[in-house]
Amino acid sequence: MASDLETPIDKDRRRARGAVTNTSGRFEKLERSETHDGWDIPIERGGFPTQISNESAKSIVTRNASPDLGFDRSINPYRGCEHGCVYCFARPTHAYMGYSAGLDFETQLIAKPNAPELLEKTLRNRRYAVAPIAIGTNTDPYQPIEKTQRIMRDCLEVLRAFKHPVGIVTKGTLIERDLDILGEMAADGLAKVGISFTTLDVRVSRLMEPRAPTPDRRLRMIERLSAAGVPVRLMVSPVVPGLTDHEVERIIGAGAAAGAKAASWIMLRLPLEVSELFQDWLAVHFPDRASKVMSLIREMHGGQTYSADWGRRMRGEGTYAELIAHRIGLAMRRTGLPKDLPPLRCDLFERPMATGDQLSLF
Repeated sequence: MASDLETPIDKDRRRARGAVTNTSGRFEKLERSETHDGWDIPIERGGFPTQISNESAKSIVTRNASPDLGFDRSINPYRGCEHGCVYCFARPTHAYMGYSAGLDFETQLIAKPNAPELLEKTLRNRRYAVAPIAIGTNTDPYQPIEKTQRIMRDCLEVLRAFKHPVGIVTKGTLIERDLDILGEMAADGLAKVGISFTTLDVRVSRLMEPRAPTPDRRLRMIERLSAAGVPVRLMVSPVVPGLTDHEVERIIGAGAAAGAKAASWIMLRLPLEVSELFQDWLAVHFPDRASKVMSLIREMHGGQTYSADWGRRMRGEGTYAELIAHRIGLAMRRTGLPKDLPPLRCDLFERPMATGDQLSLF
């Protein structure tokens, strides 16, 4: 939890933001905090506006060998995410740039404008072996700044040209802008989308994921994607013990009615700084439930707020975790939703001619 000596960040300064603190990153030698100087002179402190900087990335396709993930490569067009979901497990990655996992993560955003160029270079490499690329597994590619940056759309253009399979995870309505590309790719078995839900309660959603689309708007996203022929998986993610767990059946039912063809779920994860950030958030917004929520979380992780063990980190273990898994399994069977969408095709991959290439005579 934040230090008792630290001056709370006024709610007006962090309006429409998820985190309630902005503690220094874990790699910083000096700790940054706001404290009272002892003078009874009012000082006007600034807010936390969204700021965007560009990064000239050296590579764009990230590989992983985690046995509990369903993909081995991914793309992240942005660092940080303006949606501001307080539970986001990607928040600690901002510390690598010297930023806080708190308010910095959702206000100090980094774009990678050369991502499409790097992606094309990667796919043209003769040693590249095709497999589905996951996008949105760290930060949301359709967060608000994509409207002007258009990096995600340019990456999709490259993937379409190479007939390369892609799986996208998002909460952002901007994905509807790209239905022309996604619909075409989906018709060839090259695209699928996961839409994540934490709650159907608008008030809870606004506090927990302040700049993400409302739950009802996300249901309309499923309807529009499905109508365009894009297979959609409903992702109940994360399930927050003692706060949103009572909704899992309703979420799955609403997603199925909107046109989702599969469903999955993940329990709340609190790695590194996310644990303190989430507990600070609970103390501000749900002080009456904070003790119960954290007790259930510790019950699932051997008394700790998080365990990073593969196979258990996304579900937890113990009686409560088993109960949630059982309830979700029943709801999926009742609605007829399997856990997986059909696999994407890899056999259509081809390298289109580049500018300057010469046609063969034979």
